Amino acid sequence: MDQSTRIARSFLGQEVQVTVDRPLGSKHPEAGFNYELNYGYVPGTLAPDGEELDAYLMGVDGPVAEAAGHCVAIVHRLYEDDDKLVVVVTGSSPTDAQIREAVRFQEGGRPYEILRD
Repeated sequence: MDQSTRIARSFLGQEVQVTVDRPLGSKHPEAGFNYELNYGYVPGTLAPDGEELDAYLMGVDGPVAEAAGHCVAIVHRLYEDDDKLVVVVTGSSPTDAQIREAVRFQEGGRPYEILRD
């Protein structure tokens, strides 16, 4: 199991605080795509890339600076050790297909799996 997967699994089913550094509608500074979800990190964590553990924030209709939510899944990237949490603020639990549609703007056609409890 990848190091980021081990770290991310500890958050499944937990309430987490997400600090958003790439708000909904913003543009990626290097890749140039627009963020179709609020995207950020869990403060106080450390992922294998040396930065905090990243998170997609679902269930928010506009840009936010931070939000608390429930971690319902992990986007487990098969091409690099950099998994992403899927955090929802609405109390609903999106299906795998809904998550895939929501993260397509960034994950594209690269290989990944959706992991749950």
